[in-house]
Amino acid sequence: MKSISYYSIAVAAFLTFALFASYTDSNEKPLGLADFSVTHQLPQVIKPVNLNKAFDFAGEAVPMENFDARERLDRELTENSYRHGKNMLNLKKANRYFPFIEKILAENGVPDDFKYVAVAESDLSNAVSPAGARGFWQFMKPTARDYGMEVTATVDERYHIEMSTRAACKHILRLKKIMGSWTLAAAAYNVGQTRLKREVTAQRANSFYDLNLNQETSRYLFRLIAFKEIMQNPQDFGFNLGEEGYQPLDDFSVVEVNTTIPNLGDFAQKYGTSYRMLKLYNPWLISTSLANKSGKQYFIKIPQK
Repeated sequence: MKSISYYSIAVAAFLTFALFASYTDSNEKPLGLADFSVTHQLPQVIKPVNLNKAFDFAGEAVPMENFDARERLDRELTENSYRHGKNMLNLKKANRYFPFIEKILAENGVPDDFKYVAVAESDLSNAVSPAGARGFWQFMKPTARDYGMEVTATVDERYHIEMSTRAACKHILRLKKIMGSWTLAAAAYNVGQTRLKREVTAQRANSFYDLNLNQETSRYLFRLIAFKEIMQNPQDFGFNLGEEGYQPLDDFSVVEVNTTIPNLGDFAQKYGTSYRMLKLYNPWLISTSLANKSGKQYFIKIPQK
């Protein structure tokens, strides 16, 4: 019996050695380890963003000779360059929304660069913040009403892209008048003019770049400039959109309504479209009905596709 045990042990040892040997290379290194070093390399080349050029926001230059301003811009360009999914989606959405935003900004005398506020605030979407701000331009309810937008149980014009963009223009122009520069107006859009004005006075600051602010507002202007740089020069950052931008929602007719609509699904069917399409073209209609006791005139887009 002992001889059989010794034989079994010897066979087991031989098989173990043979199995181990079959998974080693000529240098006696286990192939599993060798394979890992070859197949798990990350195939990427990460290079610094080029800062050797002039940058500005709304025609106001970034003081690139100031190491602090230079490094803060570098941070936002570096971090936002690698938001691959969001950057690509924003480039696609820009093809749909930037043309009419640019038109409204120009009509109101607001610099074109402020379109990037809608990128920073909402990624060009009708977003909802934890604090309750809504829409492309992230208006809180009281501010929206101050600028003439209706906010009720069935209508929220913060989601009305044209109306909210015109309201944003009024707000930006007001901030520019109070703060004195476009860069400070952009910062005030984030933190509020009262708080920013207080900080400018307390710190004896002459420009945004002299201010020591909370982290979000300190980064805000540089984020806008980063979005501007990336979206104006997408191929420099590895984004090749080609012909894949989202098409404008400009194929529609308009129906004027001055009465209550009990059911928007019925309304959509009456005009040959679906409830879903009606909502996509009119996101400011936030319920399944439209209450209108006052007889207000609304203009509802009816998609033609």
